[in-house]
Order: sequence, then structure tokens, then C-alpha cells
Amino acid sequence: MRDEVDELSEAWARERPDLDLAPVAVFSRISRLARHLDLARREAFSAEGIEAWEFDVLAALRRAGGAYELSPGRLIRETLVTSGTMTNRVDRLAAQGFVERHPDPADRRGVLVRLTPEGRTVVDRAFTRLIDAERTLLAALSDDRRDELGDLLRTLLVPFSSPSAGQGTGPADRG
Repeated sequence: MRDEVDELSEAWARERPDLDLAPVAVFSRISRLARHLDLARREAFSAEGIEAWEFDVLAALRRAGGAYELSPGRLIRETLVTSGTMTNRVDRLAAQGFVERHPDPADRRGVLVRLTPEGRTVVDRAFTRLIDAERTLLAALSDDRRDELGDLLRTLLVPFSSPSAGQGTGPADRG
């Protein structure tokens, strides 16, 4: 079985035989898969009338469980955006009826952002569509191979997830 990356790697090997091209075979495929995943995400979200950034915020609230609420500061950490950006996003989601602001009972000056029932319905439907699309992208792999791939990718990502790396894994990697 061959793909376009095989051709790309062969061309580079011909032109630059002095280089170890093993990373090209891996990361060119990851890059191409990321594009397919991005398209699948956009389609899943647009089918529910939302954009990726809206899903990111709604999904962070949905994952919180309980009352499905978080402080703006926690939402900022979950989605890796600035305070001003988060304020704008919460304003826009509130105008659509997907979230509400409530006083924080633990902090008189604080606010909690809470997912509304409508917001929960939208994020749940979008997440279901996303999972279906991701399952399709992985359909060529057996369950064991899929799990193995997940483990291998985790090994590559762990160094970027450590506190000393100063980076998270990115907003809404899995919704």
C-alpha cells in the first residue's frame, strides 16, 4: 500500500540522499491527517451551526460536569486564549443562548459561565458528529492498531504537555 507521502519521500531521497528522511514519512502523514481532521471538525460543527471556537468553549463547559460551569479564568486555561478573547466569546455565546453568566457564590466579585440546556444540546450533537467523523478516519485500523497508534502519539506529545514545556496540548483536542 502506497500513498502520496511515499512519492514525496522518494523524491527527497533522490534529491537529498545525505539526509535521514524518516521524520518526513511520519510528520507529512500526520500533517495530512490533521488537514482531514480539521475538515471533519468543521463539517461536524457547521452541521450544528457553530464554529470551532464555539465548540471549544461549549465543550470545556460540558466536560466540567455537574452544573456545567467554569470561571472565565478556567475557560481561558482550557481553551488557551486571552482574557479579552474569552470575554468576547462568552458574550457571543450568551447572545445565542448557549451560555449564561452567574455570580460565583465563592467570590462576590467573580462570575461563573454556565452551559444552558440549549448549549448542552448543541455541543452534544456536535461532539457525536465529530466522534462519528473521527471513527471514519480511523476505520482502516483494527482496534488494537488504533490503540497502538494512540499510545505512540502520546509518547510524542508527553514532552509538550509537561509543565516545564510551558505548553498544553492545545484547545479542544478531543472536544
